[in-house]
Amino acid sequence: MSNWKKMCNFAADFKINTMYTKEIDNYLRKFGFREFKPKAVLFDMDGVLYNSMPNHAYSWHNSMASFGIEMSEADAYAYEGMRGVETIKKIVKEQRGIEISDEESQRMYDEKSRIFATRPQAEIMEGVIDLQGKIKSYGMKIVVVTGSGQHSLLEKLTHDFSGLIEPGMIVSSFDVTRGKPHPMPYLKGMEKAGVEPWEAIVVENAPLGVRAAVAARIFTVAVNSGPLPDEILSDEGANLVFDRMTDFDKVFPALVESHISTI
Repeated sequence: MSNWKKMCNFAADFKINTMYTKEIDNYLRKFGFREFKPKAVLFDMDGVLYNSMPNHAYSWHNSMASFGIEMSEADAYAYEGMRGVETIKKIVKEQRGIEISDEESQRMYDEKSRIFATRPQAEIMEGVIDLQGKIKSYGMKIVVVTGSGQHSLLEKLTHDFSGLIEPGMIVSSFDVTRGKPHPMPYLKGMEKAGVEPWEAIVVENAPLGVRAAVAARIFTVAVNSGPLPDEILSDEGANLVFDRMTDFDKVFPALVESHISTI
């Protein structure tokens, strides 16, 4: 490599590390933490690990229409991360002004799950396997935190990510009584990983998921794999926003190695 290329690479690396140091410093100051030393990465599932949101959007729209409820495919992205039964109860309350029971909401969610099962299988997000390999190479833990309650999807995780995701390191709707945007799912994820907020990184793609992670006081990276503007994710408090997982994968080492302390 020529000296010129080395100088260019050094300048680029310096710029990246400086940017991350600034964002990490802002994060520490916001929450009053003394250091940032990541030991675990907590991933959302849909739209982060799998390119599954188009299937979910289609299923939500068509299932809710069968019950006379309006839910556009864009709405599905906005509500992503919230537990299915909570999403339905909220929408019904907004459109009909009534509270429905958990049983009725579950019946409607079952129809959404039925339609989802007929959709083509979603592909794993490009770059996520490489990213998780890097995470493991740093000796860090991987946790999946999803609002899904579909057994088929949860079982698929450990198969598709064999050697990377362990069954005991998944937080689903069955593990919590309150879903995103409440911080409970990410608090549970940290509990499973045995880490504190300043020892974790969250990877999200949805506004409600970002809000939940920020409420749990975790450094939050948003990968905008959907149609929503980046500003929606940053306004919810995401510390960094990327357009695709491959972009985050490339700079992950710089983020981890730029951890700082205010001690």
